[in-house]
Amino acid sequence: METKTQPEARREGRLVFHVDMDAFFASVEQHDHPEYRGKPLIIGGLSGRGVVSTCSYEARRYGVHSAMPMTQAQRRCPQAIFLPGNYARYGEVSAQIFEIFAAFAPVVEPLSIDEAFLDVTGTELLSGSPRAYAVRLKEEIRRQTGLVASVGIAPNKFLAKIASDLEKPDGLVVVPADEAGIRAFLWPLPVRRIWGVGAKTAARLASLHVRTVGELAAMPPKELSRQFGTKTAEQLSRLACGRDDRPVAPRGEPKSIGKEETFLRDLVQREEIERVLLHLAEQVGWRLRRQGKKARTIQIKVRRGDFTTWTRSRTLETPTCYDEEIYQVARSLYHALAPAGGIRLLGISAQNFGAAEELSLFDGGAPQKKENLYSAIDRLKQRFGEDIIGHGHI
Repeated sequence: METKTQPEARREGRLVFHVDMDAFFASVEQHDHPEYRGKPLIIGGLSGRGVVSTCSYEARRYGVHSAMPMTQAQRRCPQAIFLPGNYARYGEVSAQIFEIFAAFAPVVEPLSIDEAFLDVTGTELLSGSPRAYAVRLKEEIRRQTGLVASVGIAPNKFLAKIASDLEKPDGLVVVPADEAGIRAFLWPLPVRRIWGVGAKTAARLASLHVRTVGELAAMPPKELSRQFGTKTAEQLSRLACGRDDRPVAPRGEPKSIGKEETFLRDLVQREEIERVLLHLAEQVGWRLRRQGKKARTIQIKVRRGDFTTWTRSRTLETPTCYDEEIYQVARSLYHALAPAGGIRLLGISAQNFGAAEELSLFDGGAPQKKENLYSAIDRLKQRFGEDIIGHGHI
């Protein structure tokens, strides 16, 4: 789908694409498995407390959406195909897509496994116009992967992100670069489109008779500051006028690798909490090994049902990427913290990565049996997904 009525963005100044793959995980599965095509497909945690990671557009017609409890998704669309997801496969396709991005833009800023900002300033002239260049990009992604992307084109990141979401799936929306064009595009939209405006802020604005971005832009600065504080008011006002000066910036090496999980009901049983910590440790260990890293520092994050949140960490003498070692540190940190009451969220992260020459060290030389074991585990995870195998309770 293409928007034919939007004027072209001007050729001077910054030109930003926001590219977002449509229903990425589900689309990969439907591409790889023709029998899934045209059917509602839901991917996520299949346990009683799992959540939807993503779903196909066929499932969305039944009101299923990301982050929905899986039990609710099953009630809304019981005829759907439910999968735990093959995240190793999604990573392979993501790497292929980001290679395409790099061929089209000198600067790429990843946002997630399936979306990125591209600074294409000047390069669009290779195709005559920003729209034509975006069409070429979409066609190349489809040719190489069989998947569909939506693209937003704008003079800054904020507007490009909004534009890419407006006509999904297979969208292509151009935001004019002049002030009048930006206002015509942005101001009729609901105020929830503004970054940082969640349900509570939107309800508060609605009580002030502010429901569109244009109405927010027209709100007197003093009143906006009185209601939300100076810093938030300035941010809201700036975005409501379509202003965003942040450059597209490539991401550096990650400083931590982690995983956390929020629960539909608070955890209270020790065995249940330790089981979750073990599962998180397995996922963190797997991700470390995939990236060829070992970490000296292990950190846990604990949130109670009343949203009180703690983090605790421990730095090791020898860096590790092994599940059971990560688990033992996390378990020890949790029991030393001894939080009272039910637990709403648990997380484990690994930080302070060892230098390259340290990555082969483990207690003076990693035992070959352990290396062979983890190599076998990782081959299974690579082929069938990271949840295919796990440790028994340690």
